[in-house]
This record gives sequence, structure tokens and C-alpha cells, in this order.
Amino acid sequence: MSDSSIGVETGLTARMRQGNKDALATLFSDYRERLRRIIQFRIDYRIAARVSDSDILQDTYIAAAKRLPHFSHQTEMSAFLWLRLLAKQQLVDIHRQHLMAEKRDARKEMGLQPYQASAQTSMALAVQLAGSITAASEVVARAETIAFLESSLNEMDETDREVIALRHFEELTNIETASVLNLQPSAASKRYLRAMSRLSQLMSKFEDSQPRGEA
Repeated sequence: MSDSSIGVETGLTARMRQGNKDALATLFSDYRERLRRIIQFRIDYRIAARVSDSDILQDTYIAAAKRLPHFSHQTEMSAFLWLRLLAKQQLVDIHRQHLMAEKRDARKEMGLQPYQASAQTSMALAVQLAGSITAASEVVARAETIAFLESSLNEMDETDREVIALRHFEELTNIETASVLNLQPSAASKRYLRAMSRLSQLMSKFEDSQPRGEA
């Protein structure tokens, strides 16, 4: 990003803190595709076909417009990270609605473990990794692969999993990642390198466990 672009973004953020909805609209438009990628990564794959990421983005914008006065108090948070937080809150509501309802839902259809907010990073990572290492197209086979990977990923430290998710799949910068996790940038960088090494070990272990010709 050029110095002029950074200056424009900083100016828009300052106007947002003053409650300017035009500045919000401009920045939201600029960040829309980044937010979309985060939503697509974080949404539970069992309900992804039911919920449009465009609808989630629209709900996020509406929430941001309603809560804009609160942004003035988030002096340590960038506009992008604030909007990301609101998008994640929308996802929590959607997951609760679809995966914890008493009626027939995606959880019952798939026969997998119940939705748990604390396990969503493992689930999201498992879905991405399963897509990169298996050609299985049948729903049950893919679900079993995801469940196995999710179990393996749960062996990792929770913060290490989140560092990988933020840096590698959400494509946040190291500084943004450090801010989200309340770490110093140097500590976040070290955690990322350590976590990727641990993930490589787990993936090697997983691939070795697969029957030959099925991985």
C-alpha cells in the first residue's frame, strides 16, 4: 500500500470514529473482499450452502452502521479489524441458529460432533486442509476426513491454531494478527513459524496414516 493510500485510509478511519457513515461505506467497500474470504473460511462447511456470504456481508454492514458510535471507543483497533470482529459476530449468530436449533439441522444430517464455538478454528482449518489433500467427492468420505483432521488439529496449542488461521487463511498481516491475539508482533511471528512447523508434522502423520492410494 502506498503512502498516499495509507493516508487516505487513516483519514477515513478518523472520520469513522467521528460517526461518519460515508467513511464507513467507503472503507467497507474497500475491505469487502477481504471480509468475504474470512467469512468463507470461518463459516461451518455444513451450512455454507444454506447461507450466502453476500447476506452475511450485508448484515455486517448494517451492524456496523448501527454500532458506529461505539467505534470511537475502539482507539487501539483498526477499522478493518473492527469490521472483521462484527463479521465474526454475525457468523456466531448464524452458527447458533443453524447448528444448535432443536429442529432438523445440518449437524443431524451430517452425523458429526456438535457445534462448539471453541472448536471452530480446528473445523475451518480441517476443511481447508481436506480440500487440499483429498480428492474424495462423496459427502460422507469427506466428512470423515475432516473429522479426522479436526481431531489431529486439536492436538495443537489453541493460539498456534489461531495464528495459522489468521496468517495463512484469513491473510492478516503479522501486525493485525498480533493485535487480534493481543501479542507483540515479534511474538506473533515466532508463534506462526512454530505453528507451521507443528502443522507440517501433524500433516505428515495424517498422510502416513492413510491407506495407500486413498490419501
